[in-house]
Amino acid sequence: MGDKAFQQCINPDCARTFAVTEVLSQCPDCANLLDVRYDWDRIEIPKRLSDFEKRLSSARDPLDSSGVWRFRELLDFAPPAQVVTLGEGRTLLGSASSRVADYAGVKPGNLFLQYEGLNPSGSFKDNGMTAAFTHARMVGAKVGACASTGNTSASLALFAAQSGLMRAIVFVGGGKIAFGKLAQALESGALTLQIDGDFDDAMARVRDVAAAKGIYLVNSLNPFRLEGQKTIMYRVLEGLGWEVPDWVVCPGGNLGNSSAFGKAFLELRELGLIPRVPRLAVVNAAGARTLYRLVEEKHVAWNDGRVDDAAVERDYREMDRRKERAHTVASAIEINRPVNLKKCLRALAVTHGLVREVSDEEILDAKAQIGSGGLGCEPAAAASLAGLKRLVAEQVISPGDRVVCVLTGHVLKDPGVSVDYHSLSVEEFRAKYAGKFDVRKLSFQNRPVRVPNDLETILRTLEECL
Repeated sequence: MGDKAFQQCINPDCARTFAVTEVLSQCPDCANLLDVRYDWDRIEIPKRLSDFEKRLSSARDPLDSSGVWRFRELLDFAPPAQVVTLGEGRTLLGSASSRVADYAGVKPGNLFLQYEGLNPSGSFKDNGMTAAFTHARMVGAKVGACASTGNTSASLALFAAQSGLMRAIVFVGGGKIAFGKLAQALESGALTLQIDGDFDDAMARVRDVAAAKGIYLVNSLNPFRLEGQKTIMYRVLEGLGWEVPDWVVCPGGNLGNSSAFGKAFLELRELGLIPRVPRLAVVNAAGARTLYRLVEEKHVAWNDGRVDDAAVERDYREMDRRKERAHTVASAIEINRPVNLKKCLRALAVTHGLVREVSDEEILDAKAQIGSGGLGCEPAAAASLAGLKRLVAEQVISPGDRVVCVLTGHVLKDPGVSVDYHSLSVEEFRAKYAGKFDVRKLSFQNRPVRVPNDLETILRTLEECL
């Protein structure tokens, strides 16, 4: 089955190809990113997307019960016997509550939330990790490593512990990981290296170490990671009865998801399985706004694969000159140098997409609204709803458009922020998070009510509150 797939440099002026059995994080000739590509003529693709849905009834087959490998013809790079799966991708596309839709300015019934917090490690990363571990098994890798703001490390550690295939090494920046995520890596036995610096520093070091020691890199530089993440969009289409939404809105950090989503829709259109592609909106936190600055302010674009590298490098040098570090309460997207920048630019071109930035206040208010609708999520996930609200206010997205917001991780990934938002006063919150954002108000607090251990007082309080 491996001869049906190959790796290819995304730079059209290079376009060099490599076997899927080669372990590469970039093109050795021009240092650009790689895609996993397929000889579709050699793969028996179902005639309709709805044919994939039949596998939902085959729960005894571990491939069919995976929300990734159920679509295996669309990521046909490995023999079935090599697949490493933990039951990832059994996630939920649900219609948002009328309260959440009203908050965003979208008509009730038109807003859908793709909740990836139901994955085994609690985030969307498991969709990609199953594909990365499958490739690692194919090539006989014994040690896997990543840089992480938390979710990748948790997923790597979990897959390593349960599969027994690799030892996990995690690089995190000093003080730059939520405790809920760090706990997962530690509990699963990963060797955790906490270095001085932020995620961008950790990413640079893990790439150096992987190259020097021949360690398998599982960050989204790994093209097989993104093959797994494509399937999030297949499940979105499945949840919508195989109809294409008008918009998909997702957070933007290292830009793996947006890159994967663009590739998914590009391939589905090429295969004739969808009549059109949705528009994609990628949402940065204002404290980590590199993509917004490059795309919306400096107009850097895919340009048929000929990205203005000099403009990107000038921007990065200017960031260094200003000593600018990513700084946001949404730690999962606290990234200044997204490694998948070029693939994201391609996704924006394919989908006629756009980028927005939102403040931490907007993220936390959106997070509280999502929680009130029954789906607790990590702060970064709520950037999608905050971005949607802004785009509706700008009249870019219409209230009648059919919109999917991707919620990337579970609320327990970063519970401290939730507790602080709901329980601290504005003054206490400002003092604790000084320098992260200017708290003007906490709009949707659900404060705990303190009562004495006295039945009459408790009953009286309940009468007042209910």
